[in-house]
Amino acid sequence: MSIAGWLQIILVLALVVVVAVPLGGYIVRVLAGEHNFLSPVLAPVERGFYRAAGVDERKEHGWLSYTMAMLIFSLFHLLVLYAMQRLQNYLPLDPQGFDPVAPDLAFNTSMSFVTNTNWQNYAGETTLTHFVQMLGLAVHNFLSPAVGLAMAVALARAFIRSEARTIGNFWVDVTRSTLYVMLPLAIVVALALVVLGVPQTLLGSVEATTLEGAKQVISLGPIASQEAIKELGTNGGGFLNVNSAHPFENPNAWSNMLEIWALLVIPVATIFALGRMVGDARQGRSLLWTMAVVLLAGIVTLYAAESYGNPLLTALGVDPSLGNFEGKEVRFGQAMTALFATATTGTSTGAVNAMHDSLTPIGGLVPMFNMLLGCITPGGVGSGLYGIIVVALLSVFVAGLMVGRTPEYLGKKIEAREMKFVMFALLIYAVNVLGFSAASAVAPFVVGDSGYLGNKGPHGLSEIIYAFASTNGNNGSAFAGLNGNNLWFNTTLAFAMFIGRFGYVVPVLALAGSLAAKKKVAPSVGTFPTTGPLFVGLLLGVIVILYLLQYFPALALGPVVEHFLMLNGKSF
Repeated sequence: MSIAGWLQIILVLALVVVVAVPLGGYIVRVLAGEHNFLSPVLAPVERGFYRAAGVDERKEHGWLSYTMAMLIFSLFHLLVLYAMQRLQNYLPLDPQGFDPVAPDLAFNTSMSFVTNTNWQNYAGETTLTHFVQMLGLAVHNFLSPAVGLAMAVALARAFIRSEARTIGNFWVDVTRSTLYVMLPLAIVVALALVVLGVPQTLLGSVEATTLEGAKQVISLGPIASQEAIKELGTNGGGFLNVNSAHPFENPNAWSNMLEIWALLVIPVATIFALGRMVGDARQGRSLLWTMAVVLLAGIVTLYAAESYGNPLLTALGVDPSLGNFEGKEVRFGQAMTALFATATTGTSTGAVNAMHDSLTPIGGLVPMFNMLLGCITPGGVGSGLYGIIVVALLSVFVAGLMVGRTPEYLGKKIEAREMKFVMFALLIYAVNVLGFSAASAVAPFVVGDSGYLGNKGPHGLSEIIYAFASTNGNNGSAFAGLNGNNLWFNTTLAFAMFIGRFGYVVPVLALAGSLAAKKKVAPSVGTFPTTGPLFVGLLLGVIVILYLLQYFPALALGPVVEHFLMLNGKSF
């Protein structure tokens, strides 16, 4: 670790906060339908969409109608994206002449992009046409985070309404999130990336001559536009197979810093937006401090682990002073690798600049920890906000029981009905990850000699758990040693994505409906404080306990055993 490395990390995080504060206020105004600086241009477009779709923007939905609209919207786009992949050889913009995508892979990819997971069991530059990349994947890189933002705002509304039967209009929330938030930011970031050297072209490839005189085919395409929304929407799913580790997606130190900033700024802004909505900025800051502690702890741990050489490589004569650079972006250094790897798994995106399978065991434990928490530090667009609110509700309920008071959060009493929804949402994660991981770990066609694991033993277990933790948390990164492009993993990982997204948000929206219907009460002497260091400490304690109770026995086995094997100079 170095001072220069820490200065880079601090600079990026400071820029995130500087922009996130006004952006949070802008998001609140946009989703409330207030006039903003883009209204003269975009308001007529917005109204045109409503007229074409027959949507009455003044009519709001109850929680069940809101949920059904979200599910129908997602299912429709799942089918459309699947059809596009299966028929891509008949569609335009196919300069490489690609064949249709296999049924199980098309199913996995469709579920991946609709759920904001963007897990890739394929190499984009050799599998998908420009048409599918631009009008399929890139479109869902806008829509899936817009859905997440809509659901987060629907839950936030529940705290500011009293005895209400509605939580908003799903169609309006998604339209405004896309038009006013995701699209303008994506245009600005895409142009910045083009300036920094990221390609943006409809060419399929170019042929280059190497120094040895050999011919090399280099894939090209509309990379900058997809890269911008990939990061801003906490999506992952790069145009190229190795995502932001590829110099075409991430050519230099400035583009690297911009991409890390882009994937953090909207999730952090939504936390500030919550403070604006409830009329108390301290509420948002308390949640943000909790996220920041977990994020910074992960950065420190991963940075330290990767800054020391791997004894296995040192024994082969590799200089340990440079740290563990195998599989890393040496252009950016260990500091940016630590920040990018921690931020991507803390923000629900697989847009990595290092192969996570190349992390040291303890380094690899950090992204696994973040994903098993549900990617809430600071989380994906929208999902981070409603994820941390669920943890906050559990925390105040536990604290209320300890002091003998009826738990309250943001003016709403938290009772048995709300806690049922909270516990269902929390427990579905553990069942999802551990259930699919256990089935895969005992399947002979997965773990056998000719199976799907690049490594055996403890690291093989880590590969399996990481895959389902990633898809459950709608993250999309991977330990690259796992071969996921087969019928078993394409199918099971797709179902893990579905459960991780919709099995969680349905009870969250039911929770929003229940809270909105409650009468808003004023805080009293007995109200447990939900701001300040005491509340932050409570949230951190609950996070650690949830992690230990749900995952630690299964999770610790792989990385910890790997760590001791590495220290003793043994391969894992």
